[in-house]
Amino acid sequence: MTLPWALPHRRFTILFERFAIEVLLMTQTVEATMNQLLLAITLSLVPTLTLHAQLLGPPTNVKELWEDFDPRREPLDPQIVRQWEKDDVVFRYVTFHIGSFKNSSARLAGFYAFPKSAEKRPALLHIHGGGQRAFLHEVEFYAKHGYACLSINWGAREMEDATSSDPNTDWGAVDPTQNNVAGYSNLKPGNLYLDPFDSPRNNNWYLLTLGARRGLSFLEQQPEVDPERLGVYGHSMGGSLAVYVAGCDERIKAAAPSVGGSGFRTQPNPLSGQQAIEKPNGDIRLFDATLGFESYAPRISAPLLWLGATNDFHGIMDDTYRTGKLIPHSKVRYAFCAHMNHRFMPEFAVTRRLWFDHILKDSCTFPNTPQTKLDLYSDDHIPVFHVTPDSSHEIAQVDIYYSTDPDPRPRFWRSVDAIPQGETWSSKLPILSTDKPLLVFANVSYRMEQAKSEPFGRPTERFAISSLLHTRTPKELKDAHVQATDKSESLVDDFQHAWRDWYRLEVGNPHHWEFSTRKINDPKWQGLPDQKLGLNLQIDRPNVLVILLTENFFRPDRGKSMEYSAVVKLDGGPQYQTLLLEPKDFFTPDGNVLQDWSQIDLLSLRAYHQSGDKLLGSQAWSGPLPVFEKLYWR
Repeated sequence: MTLPWALPHRRFTILFERFAIEVLLMTQTVEATMNQLLLAITLSLVPTLTLHAQLLGPPTNVKELWEDFDPRREPLDPQIVRQWEKDDVVFRYVTFHIGSFKNSSARLAGFYAFPKSAEKRPALLHIHGGGQRAFLHEVEFYAKHGYACLSINWGAREMEDATSSDPNTDWGAVDPTQNNVAGYSNLKPGNLYLDPFDSPRNNNWYLLTLGARRGLSFLEQQPEVDPERLGVYGHSMGGSLAVYVAGCDERIKAAAPSVGGSGFRTQPNPLSGQQAIEKPNGDIRLFDATLGFESYAPRISAPLLWLGATNDFHGIMDDTYRTGKLIPHSKVRYAFCAHMNHRFMPEFAVTRRLWFDHILKDSCTFPNTPQTKLDLYSDDHIPVFHVTPDSSHEIAQVDIYYSTDPDPRPRFWRSVDAIPQGETWSSKLPILSTDKPLLVFANVSYRMEQAKSEPFGRPTERFAISSLLHTRTPKELKDAHVQATDKSESLVDDFQHAWRDWYRLEVGNPHHWEFSTRKINDPKWQGLPDQKLGLNLQIDRPNVLVILLTENFFRPDRGKSMEYSAVVKLDGGPQYQTLLLEPKDFFTPDGNVLQDWSQIDLLSLRAYHQSGDKLLGSQAWSGPLPVFEKLYWR
């Protein structure tokens, strides 16, 4: 697999054929001896034509980038570093040949596991995320559930339980790992890159996708694997690679990326106009055409489940839906966990396992995407959202979320009660202004007969999927004569709906819990300059509560992101106590004082907060967690 820096052979062949045809047309009336002479001259021009092909430039689209790469062509030369058995599962620490880059061989390490029985199994390729490594737990989990699973160590971090003499991933003359971060946006030539001109083959994503495809070749050659039932999944950067692989390798029969692979990352947000996330080092049009996820989506033929978080910094929700619309089939599903960033609640995480069981095993069914309709032409001029879920499974709950914030990462998603009418759930969506866009989607939760889990996830008796995302611009709202009927409120939360407008971390840990909400960045619940922040709560024992406010959270257009904290001593006892805080009660670690509430995007209630080497609060919370009664402005 020595990759040439010239253009693919097919492009050269086309160019040569065109040249030869032109020569023959010019010599139709010439004697046969002259024809032979011209043919000899033509053949002598092959080096010149090759140079001409090189001067034409790099591959200009996904098809050209991958058409000359055959992931089966070169021997894999697989090596078993170590093998062991546990609970009827065979584990192997393996390495195999990726290819030769600049005449230097590259090898990929990974963990491979499969059930001991000789039955042909569906197989999964797991691709780890940034800063991570191949996971033994991943391959063990899926092997225990009837799959063969390979987790590749593309980042070359030390393998679990490895010794100093164990071989690891070695990319040779190139480096697509996170030791070469610049390579993920790069098209330019350099010492660590393949081509001596601007090319997508000079990008880390190209090499990592190539390595992952060699991982598929490894799987399909294993005697216990059914090569017609291959799946791919990954989280974060691994999710991005799962989309790349699904978009250029037809061997994939099921894909399940999470918080990665959203396209349009070089382009501004169409709603807010804010700056794009990525600026390529090279021609942006070439980058988008060969490495943009939106260019791979139309080539995906496998059923795909996109697992996401509504406020994810990496797998942007809006762009994920935009990219998903480009996939030319109706087999896409979405599962977006509300209020989360880069993680999921168990009922969303478990969908990946169910998706693979549905597609690769045919051992369960997976519901269709809920049918939805956003009606702007209601009698009272208030938008109405209708949700009709797939009723093939027992429906446990329908949640409708909407927002008027154009920025997906700091956006607060309002929760509204979904009113059932027959098989359809509906809710009105009152807004404060028609000068902002309206976005809405729904989550449908289904009951399972028995609790199930996903690697690193808690067992759950429910799973949840999402509807499509509906977006309406201010112009569309005004053209439909939508009216702004909503009003601002001083009561932020009375907790009558528990924590549905919050996300909670480490809930089961009595010392490290964190409850956070973006609700106060919604104009409906935003604090005014002369107001104080009030919090009513009850706690059994004396403790210290940390209230953290984050300013300009993922809003670089407004200014630098800053964290301000207030540390409050609480008295224990059965009575509710009231906290009233002003901006001057909140400080940065450097002692800067919060000026006002206007740019606060995130509020967190915590047992403690670690800011650099400074600990606020205590890591030894005493007694039960607080009972919160009311959060408000006074």
